Amino acid sequence: MENNKSNNIGLKVALGIALVLFIGTAFYSFDLLKNKKETEAQLIEEKQLVMNDLSNMAKQYDIVIGDNEIANQNLVEARERIQGLMDSLRISETNVKSLWGYKSKYLSLQKEMDILLTENDKLKIENSLLATSLDSTRVRLEERTMFTDSLLVQNTALADVVENAAVLNTVGLKGFGVIERSSGKLVPTERAGRSDKIRVCFTVAKNKLVNAGEQELYVQVIDPKNNTLGVNEQVQFGEQTLNYSLVSKFNYENANLNICEFVTPNGDGFEKGRYTVNVFNEKDLVSTTEFTLQ
Repeated sequence: MENNKSNNIGLKVALGIALVLFIGTAFYSFDLLKNKKETEAQLIEEKQLVMNDLSNMAKQYDIVIGDNEIANQNLVEARERIQGLMDSLRISETNVKSLWGYKSKYLSLQKEMDILLTENDKLKIENSLLATSLDSTRVRLEERTMFTDSLLVQNTALADVVENAAVLNTVGLKGFGVIERSSGKLVPTERAGRSDKIRVCFTVAKNKLVNAGEQELYVQVIDPKNNTLGVNEQVQFGEQTLNYSLVSKFNYENANLNICEFVTPNGDGFEKGRYTVNVFNEKDLVSTTEFTLQ
């Protein structure tokens, strides 16, 4: 009789402890879910703010380019790089790793903008209203950068951010047709019928977080009929499949590196129309541009 009574008491105590643990776990899980949703909302908001800042930067380039009687090719190319980054950001995943990568690219574009506008001023293309607008935009961008830095430092996924930043990126991506002379000399051309090859050039940007050594990037050239030129082979990254024109392999030495590659036509020649050139670091799109062959 006493043994049964003792067993009943022990059972009640065990059930009480289990109930307390269950309630505690439920509250903890709810708190984690709440924090996750709040972080996701902050990242979505911050992604839009970065997109807005890039849009403002693009508008400033539009104003400067419009004030020039003869288009400054460096300004036009810089404007195209901003548009490419905006297109990539628009379709990217909203997470801390992705946001940090685009923030780094944005900071690089901001520095480039400062240099190009200084050179433009030396050519005596001045506009007091534009200067005031650029100064105001620069202050807002710096304030936004400080806010982004604070958000990333406070985020518990900071280790993932650092890992994502340790990848190679490219700038100055260009694609164009070339005529190959018998002497080996290459002559740029916009004529599809005269193009022997498509030349793709870009600069691998310096990144101290990337170890020196053999590296590779995937180059994809798509013709007006949406065909992938070159070897047109596939590589698998997880669940994502990438069709590429060529693999650009190079020895990275922790410094800016200029690279040019060539793509030949799949058939008798190149089609007339708009071509798209993409550069991927594994599954991640790091640069994109377009050009036209007539």
